[in-house]
Amino acid sequence: MSSRLDDELSRLVSAGVLRQYQAESIRDAADAEIDAALADPGRPRPQREPEGPEPAEEEEPPAAAHTSALVEVLGYIGGALLLGAVALLTLANWGEMGRAARITTGTAAAVVLLGSAVVLALLRRREQLSSALAALGCCVAGFATFVAVEGEAGRVVGVAVALALAAAGLWWLKEPSLLVATFGILAVGVLVITADVLTPDTGSATNSAGIAGTGFILVAFVFAMLGLVRDQVTSWSLAGAAMFSSSICWLVQERGEIMALAVGTAGPAALLVAYGRTRRSAYAVVGCSILLVIWPTALYQLTDNLAGVAIGLVVASAVLLLAVLMLSRRRSNE
Repeated sequence: MSSRLDDELSRLVSAGVLRQYQAESIRDAADAEIDAALADPGRPRPQREPEGPEPAEEEEPPAAAHTSALVEVLGYIGGALLLGAVALLTLANWGEMGRAARITTGTAAAVVLLGSAVVLALLRRREQLSSALAALGCCVAGFATFVAVEGEAGRVVGVAVALALAAAGLWWLKEPSLLVATFGILAVGVLVITADVLTPDTGSATNSAGIAGTGFILVAFVFAMLGLVRDQVTSWSLAGAAMFSSSICWLVQERGEIMALAVGTAGPAALLVAYGRTRRSAYAVVGCSILLVIWPTALYQLTDNLAGVAIGLVVASAVLLLAVLMLSRRRSNE
């Protein structure tokens, strides 16, 4: 099989056009065709029919499709019920449960979720369900580690364990749900490291917000890089969400409004450029949502003049809409 096909399939998987299992199916089909041609060089290539419509692609029978969807839904429900049962059990009996019982409960739930994900992945069935169960299992494993170690060290080690499992699952399964889990774990990690490691005992919460804001910028950079090798739409949308989280932190920081505006503009600007190049609506939705929240809030904190901020935003909106109309008219005349 040519490396060109490999590169193209990898690009389509990263862009979210194909799933990993679909790309592997195409690779297998190409390998089979090449093997057959090498085994029988004199075998004529199939010729396209000169007339008549092209045969329709074979589709999965409706009954099989419904069964497949039902099995996947049942798997999601089963995983959610298990996680809900563990949460209820621990919340209702946390005070009465001994340390051993707490560790056993969390570990058992993590083993069941991760074990189910591994079995499904090894059987090469239900990739999306497998990754969803793995994402839940990573988070539960981190919680179980925190319970086992306890204290500030337990929070740091728990985040590290959950992140390591999520990274391994992301490398193996390559599904968006593990990207979301990785984002959540990194977000918790930023808060834990800010509070337990980087903030002195005499530090204030507002000053710590700037440290957390910087941490979320690093998370955004990580997901921007992940978008080059994994699901691009999900990765870059999560990078935008990290920039939004950073902007919120800077708004809490003393005299951090300018930084909040800078971060809250840079992230959406990158997403809107990506939307202009790819026409993926997720980029536009996330980018505009960040602007809608950060700009009015930051400007109000800077000026303490609600009416002035509202008037300024109306003027900016009118200018942008007028520019859209003029550009659309020019394009229609060309």
